Amino acid sequence: VHPNVSQGCQGGCATCSDYNGCLSCKPRLFFVLERIGMKQIGVCLSSCPSGYYGTRYPDINKCAKCKADCDTCFTRNFCTKCKSGFYLYSGKCLEKCPDGLEANNHTMECTSIVHCETNEWSPWSPCMKKGKTCGFKRGNEVRVREIIQHPSARGNPCPATTESRKCIVQRKRCQKEGKGKKNREEKRKKSNKDESKETRQESKGRAARRQNREQRESNNKTQPKKRKAPNKEQDLAPVDTAH
Repeated sequence: VHPNVSQGCQGGCATCSDYNGCLSCKPRLFFVLERIGMKQIGVCLSSCPSGYYGTRYPDINKCAKCKADCDTCFTRNFCTKCKSGFYLYSGKCLEKCPDGLEANNHTMECTSIVHCETNEWSPWSPCMKKGKTCGFKRGNEVRVREIIQHPSARGNPCPATTESRKCIVQRKRCQKEGKGKKNREEKRKKSNKDESKETRQESKGRAARRQNREQRESNNKTQPKKRKAPNKEQDLAPVDTAH
């Protein structure tokens, strides 16, 4: 054993030095050199720090540095996150995105340009003026459409979502608010009243007829029956003039 190698290592080191720190790591850990001032010491970590990527070898697992413009990387030539001022595209960090793409300052990536999309126009509204559909000759009618895809920063902006045009309607008077309803209610009440009146009259008529009928029947019961007068022609016997 080298005289500078310690036997009681800490922090995941398999072998270590009092001056240089870890010299090798325990299985599955990554060895990386950290600079402290003018000095570099070895440390053993479960994963590589930001700006490094891990490589595994039969004898040792190491953390290697990413490119200077790369914050995190999968390999040295494939970046997964760029440093400030650079945009990620296909594993590379670029200061300017290629043609047909735009820089997304939120994700710091080069993304496809998205244009605005809208649905179809709605039917034209009724001709109106000051919120009313009567009491005027010239008014306006409108139609609308909705945005279904908002554009990206360099995408085509959205067109107008509302259109208006002049319109002409046949002039007519406006019914006062509640007047139409009031008239319908009055007609209904009057109709019900007339029906009730007819019903009462019919009931009175039936009652009067029934009362007259009962009166006649009562009079017939109380008056004595008249005897029929004898038939004089039948009572007179024929006179035999032959004797």
